[in-house]
Amino acid sequence: MSNPNCPKAIAAAAKIASTDLLKTISQKRIHPPAVTPTMGVSQLLEEVFLSYNGGRLREACRLYSGKMLADDSTVGLALSGALTPAGLGMSCLVPLVEAGFIDWITSTGANLYHDAHFALGMDLYQSRPGLNDLALRDNQIIRIYDIVFEYENLLGTDRFFRKLCRTEEFQKTMSTAEFHYLAGKYIAAREEEIGRKGSSLLAACYRAGVPVFTSSPGDSSIGMNLAALQLEGSKLAIDPLQDVNQSAGIVWEAKQNGSSAVFILGGGSPKNFMLQTEPQIQEVLGLDESGHDYFLQVTDARPDTGGLSGATPQEAMTWGKVDPDQLPDTVTCYLDSTVALPLITAYALANRQPRQHKRLMDRLPALMTKLKETYLAKSKHNDAETD
Repeated sequence: MSNPNCPKAIAAAAKIASTDLLKTISQKRIHPPAVTPTMGVSQLLEEVFLSYNGGRLREACRLYSGKMLADDSTVGLALSGALTPAGLGMSCLVPLVEAGFIDWITSTGANLYHDAHFALGMDLYQSRPGLNDLALRDNQIIRIYDIVFEYENLLGTDRFFRKLCRTEEFQKTMSTAEFHYLAGKYIAAREEEIGRKGSSLLAACYRAGVPVFTSSPGDSSIGMNLAALQLEGSKLAIDPLQDVNQSAGIVWEAKQNGSSAVFILGGGSPKNFMLQTEPQIQEVLGLDESGHDYFLQVTDARPDTGGLSGATPQEAMTWGKVDPDQLPDTVTCYLDSTVALPLITAYALANRQPRQHKRLMDRLPALMTKLKETYLAKSKHNDAETD
C-alpha cells in the first residue's frame, strides 16, 4: 500500500492540483499565428491581441459585440476627450449610431461643438505637436495637440448656433437631450445641403432618435453662446435637472425590459453622469434596482489617484452603479480612446448584425411619466408605512 505522505505521492498530488487550477483559470494556450498582410481586424484582435492591454482590448470587443449589443440591451455611451475634432465622430461614432449600436449618449459639450464644424463645411487638418504656438496665435490658427484649424471655424460655428437659437422654436426651457435633438435637426439639414451627410454625430443621433446629454452644459462654446443669448433676453433655458430624471428614466426602463450597458470613452463628468443614473434610481428615488449590467471603459487614468476617471467597476459597484452579480461582465482597457475606438468599431460592425433603433428620444415623455408614477407610488407607500 502506497504511503500518501511520501515525497513522490505529495509531488504527484501537487501536480494534479496545479493542472486542475490551470484548466480553471486559463482560456487557451498562447500560440498565435504569424501576422500576415491579409489578416483582417477581427482575426488580428482574436488571434494576436492575447495579453496585457491587448488582451483587455480583445475582451472589450467580445463584451461589446457579444453581450452589450443583445437586442434587449440598452447601450449608453459616455464621451470625453477631444474625439470629434480628430474625426472619430464620422469614422466610428456615426457608423455605430447608424447600426443601432448606441442608444443614448452623454458627452462633453466640446465634442458636440467641434462635431458641428464638419456639418457646416468647415475643415480641420492633421498636423503635428510641437508647433510654434505664438506664430499660430498671430496667424489665427487654433491647435488641439496635432490638429489645426482656422479661428474662423469657431466664429462661424458660434454664428450658426446663435442664429439658430434665436428662432421661436428654441424659446423655451429644455433638457440638453431635447436641445441637442432640436439642434441636430438643423445640423442634419445643413450637412445634407452641402453634401456632407454622415459627417456629424449630432445629425446621426437626430436621425436615429438617440438622446444626447451634456452633463456640464455651460462648459463649452455651445453653452457660452447660449449664455450670450440670455443677455439679449432669450427665453431659451437649459434645465440640467431634467437631464438627471430623463437619463434615470432611460436606465429604469432598460432594466425593466432587459439590461443596461455602459460604454465609457475616457472618464470625467460624462462617465459620472452616466453611472449616477443607478444611485439616482436606488438611493434617491428609493426604487429596487441593482446597477448597470455591463461596464466597458477605455481610459488612460490610473485608479490610485482617487479620481473618478480611473475608478474601477469594482469601486463603482460599492455605490450601486454596477450590479455585483455582473462584475465578470466588466472590462477596463488602459488605452488611448483614439486607438481603441476604431478597433472596437470595426470588430462590432464585422461581428454583429445591425440592431433596430430604439428611438429613445421619441419615447422620453412616456419614460418620464413611468418613472414619475413609480417614484410617487413608492413614496406614498413609504409615507404610509412611516405613519
